[in-house]
Order: sequence, then C-alpha cells, then structure tokens
Amino acid sequence: MKNVTDSFVSLGYWLFAGSFGFNTDILATNPINLTVVLGVLIFFGKGVLSDLLDNRKQRILNSIRNSEELRGGAIEQLEKARARLRKVEMEADEFRVNGYSEIEREKLNLINSTYKTLEQLENYKNETIHFEQQSAINEVRQQIFQQALEGALGTLNSCLNNELHLRTISANIGRFGTMKEIMD
Repeated sequence: MKNVTDSFVSLGYWLFAGSFGFNTDILATNPINLTVVLGVLIFFGKGVLSDLLDNRKQRILNSIRNSEELRGGAIEQLEKARARLRKVEMEADEFRVNGYSEIEREKLNLINSTYKTLEQLENYKNETIHFEQQSAINEVRQQIFQQALEGALGTLNSCLNNELHLRTISANIGRFGTMKEIMD
C-alpha cells in the first residue's frame, strides 16, 4: 500500500514539474529576461540606429549642398558686381570731370555691400554646418551613453550570481544590525 501511495505522489510531482507556471525567483528570471530584451534591442536597434545616422547624414549633406548653392549664388552675384564695377569704371573714365567722386563712392558701396552679402552667406553656411555637426555629435553621444549603460547593466547582471547576492544581503543585514545596536 505504501508503494502505491509513493508512486502516486511521485507521479503527481512529475506532472506538475513539466507544466506551465510562474517563476517567482527574481534572481533566476532577470538575467534571462535581460538577455532576451538586450538581444531584441540589439537585433532591431541596429537598423534603427543606422537609419537615424543615415537620415542625419543626409540632412547634413543637404545643408552643405544648400550652403554651397548659396555660395555659388553669392559668387555669381560677385561676378555680376565685378562686371558692374568694370562698367562703372569705364563710365568713371568717361565722366571723370563731371562726377569722379560720386562714381567712386558708388563703386565702393557696391563692393562693400557685395562683400558683406558674401560674408553673411558664408557665416550662415558655417553656422549651419556647425549646428548640424553639434546636433549629430550630441545625438551620437546620447546613443553611445545609452548603449554603454545597457552594456554595464548586462555585465553587472551576468556577474551577479546567487552566492554573491546572498553574501551581499548577509553583509548588509549585519551592518543594519550593528547600526540598530548603536542606535539603541
């Protein structure tokens, strides 16, 4: 009779051993969960990070291209201004007697305004490039920091085993006991 009872007890044990249930041991499930989450993040995050960096690169290249177009327009304006300058110089030779000083003033104003416009466009281009570079650097820094933090957490969780965890808990309980004795 005892053998029959023992066989039912062991049969009941093995039936429940293979069934689905919740594992409430946090230390046993966290490394598995973290490994799965990190694996999914790395697998799917590579493409997202690559896409983000490609998009950022395209925006920077577009900004540079726009700045180069603006620069080309400024150079074209400068060439037009030089052509006008040549024309003004020819007129100055013809009308030297009548209005030499006025033509000279117009020439200088034209040159100065053209150079100021060119400087403003060049400054705008440089500021745009600098802003985009800083933005890209900050975004990459943030992503690197996040990846480093995730790596550190993974390393910490992989190094923390049950024995080390129990020793840490015991040491902290001992400290709390000592603090309680001091307080009393």
